[in-house]
Amino acid sequence: MVVVYTGNGKGKTSAALGLLLRSLGYGKHIAVIQFVKKTGEIGEIKTIRRFFKDHVDFLQIGEGFYNLPGDDHSQEEHRRAASLALEKARECLRSKKYFAVILDEVNVAADMKLINEDELIDLIKEQTQTHLVLTGRNAGSRLINVADLVTEMKEIKHPFQLGKKAVKGIDY
Repeated sequence: MVVVYTGNGKGKTSAALGLLLRSLGYGKHIAVIQFVKKTGEIGEIKTIRRFFKDHVDFLQIGEGFYNLPGDDHSQEEHRRAASLALEKARECLRSKKYFAVILDEVNVAADMKLINEDELIDLIKEQTQTHLVLTGRNAGSRLINVADLVTEMKEIKHPFQLGKKAVKGIDY
């Protein structure tokens, strides 16, 4: 199954991690590959490494959020990292080791042209035995069309709108 979590609301990565947690309940192996994120020791990584390190491979390959304040990497550096993340995804899918592979923020990488959407669509079409979960805003219509399940998160209200900072344990 190909699952897409998209939209401008919060919860896309959280939904994917909920799927991960459910899969772990059945002893499944999962790979998580983060595109455009490089956030270090966030809550989910700490939990996975503490309790599930034998069942989850968590790879942070991105150079951080692209083109946002604090981004000191060139577009080419972001493209190289995203290309490497896509290649790691291909390796994970071909290994047949995983029940599911989560490509966190891959929709953003495709939308911002850090990876070629055609390559992502080809990757999806190649997979046959592994569930694939894609997260991030602005999933393209072609991506939505090849997916089996698509959920759009819609922001209605968010503390960031009031200038409040991210909360440890809630947002990261």
